[in-house]
Amino acid sequence: MAKDKDIVEKEIDQVENALTRTEMFIENNNKIIMIIIGAIVLIIGGYLGYKKFYIGPMEDEAHQEMFMAEQYFSKDSFNLALKGDAQYPGFITIIDQYGSTKAGNLSNYYAGVCYLNLGQFDKAIEYLSDYSTDDKLLYPVSQGAMGDACMELGKTEEALSYYKKAADEKPNEFTSPIYMMKAGFALEKLNKWEEALAIYERIEKEFNKTNEGRKIEKYITRAKIKLNKL
Repeated sequence: MAKDKDIVEKEIDQVENALTRTEMFIENNNKIIMIIIGAIVLIIGGYLGYKKFYIGPMEDEAHQEMFMAEQYFSKDSFNLALKGDAQYPGFITIIDQYGSTKAGNLSNYYAGVCYLNLGQFDKAIEYLSDYSTDDKLLYPVSQGAMGDACMELGKTEEALSYYKKAADEKPNEFTSPIYMMKAGFALEKLNKWEEALAIYERIEKEFNKTNEGRKIEKYITRAKIKLNKL
């Protein structure tokens, strides 16, 4: 018991000594500590002010500027959507001027899809790669669009990777079966019929009520014939 008491007393002394050293450090360095705290407060305040008084108005302005480009996009006028006209900016200008805003980020997606439709596949990949989102529909569509661009460039393995991301990373009944089908076609092109068959059978099992699910039987049959399974 005496030994335990000595140990406890020793630990208390060590804690007290540590507290004393801390107090001395604070006392000796009080000015520096206050400067550091003040700097942190200024940084946090500056960031919040930046978001409220700079980014906020820019966001509203960017969305207004983007309206006509979106209208051109919806009408498949992809060049006008990208470059704008004499009165309204296109997505490229919006990206350059409002790149730090959500509208600027979304413009990367629009620009990538425009270039994809115009047959400029490297440009499509460039802009789509700059687009970031967690949206359960836009994420797979953007990944799938990069897959489409890669397929057009003859980069089938890369396309397959994007299609798999589009199908699996944010699964849903709207986009997943579409990109699973595209992944299957890419696998066929790579002569990987076993993997293609596995994807087709998964569509049949998990998405049988979708358009892809209703027509999947013929692709399953084709893969099985290639594999001598019929």
